[in-house]
Amino acid sequence: MKKRIIAFNRVEKPVLDELSSNYDVKFFKDINTKTDQEFLNFLEKTEGIIGLELEVDKELLEKAPNLKIVSNVSVGYNNLDLEELTKRGIMATNTPDVLTDTVADTVFGLLLSTARRIPELDYFVKSRQWNGALEVEHYGIDVHHKTLGIIGMGRIGQAIAQRGNLGFNMNILYHSRSRKPEAEAKFNATYCNLDELLKQSDFVVLITPLTEETKGLIGRREFQLMKKSAIFINGSRGKTIIEKDLIEALVNGEIAAAGLDVFETEPVEHDNPLLNMRNVVTLPHIGSSTFETELKMSELAAKNLIAGLNGQKPPSLLNPVVWENIKPVVSKHN
Repeated sequence: MKKRIIAFNRVEKPVLDELSSNYDVKFFKDINTKTDQEFLNFLEKTEGIIGLELEVDKELLEKAPNLKIVSNVSVGYNNLDLEELTKRGIMATNTPDVLTDTVADTVFGLLLSTARRIPELDYFVKSRQWNGALEVEHYGIDVHHKTLGIIGMGRIGQAIAQRGNLGFNMNILYHSRSRKPEAEAKFNATYCNLDELLKQSDFVVLITPLTEETKGLIGRREFQLMKKSAIFINGSRGKTIIEKDLIEALVNGEIAAAGLDVFETEPVEHDNPLLNMRNVVTLPHIGSSTFETELKMSELAAKNLIAGLNGQKPPSLLNPVVWENIKPVVSKHN
């Protein structure tokens, strides 16, 4: 009998087809996992889950007694109750590295678009309003030789620093849980505390994972510390900031503009005031969404999944203590 797998929300078709040829796979998209009976029935005998944004919590795990591995098709894993998974001996994986450059491109695209007001001026041209020389009210601001403050200096943060320093001669400040000597040497980056970064930066980029420590990290106090000319870019998760405080900061002129790939509620609510602000550039959480990168993410997620189902250590294991407990059992049977 083929092992049973749930694919959830997003697994690229070539990968889904390959999995389906070897496993009993059922794909679910945009369902209520607490009430969808087909999902709950299939979950009972499922050994592996692969996909995006499935809330894997204690309640779900109680209904999945045969589950061995959960493979996220993303670098973030705030949808996983890692403590509960570990307690039950269930492996959890993600897809780091493959999306680093793609997300850094998106963040820098937001930064440039916001600074130079590209979406706003694109509409200006297409709506036939361009009838002569531009007025000063249409001017943007320079990016080159400005100060870029990066909150979160992991792989993506360093890729953003590379683009800013080597591509645009920007002065790089950063704040993270630990110093990054390699980034300091490569990109002339300076470590500083969060308050100093906020006060000195022309562009503030937030690129931290969502954890209990980073939830609501940037709020009213932090926006008030920023320069009035500062541009804020969020490429992390919507809940790393207090969104109503961002709206207030923009309305009150405490910061100049914002570029957002993420929101507190996604899809963004239609009455969200951010959607009516000309000085805000909005994207639908597409940080890693290119054909090439999404396929690579699905491929890595499948590799993680298959390894776990076959009693091997997945390449991107988030809770290695589970493998340490499984390994002696696997070795004994081999």
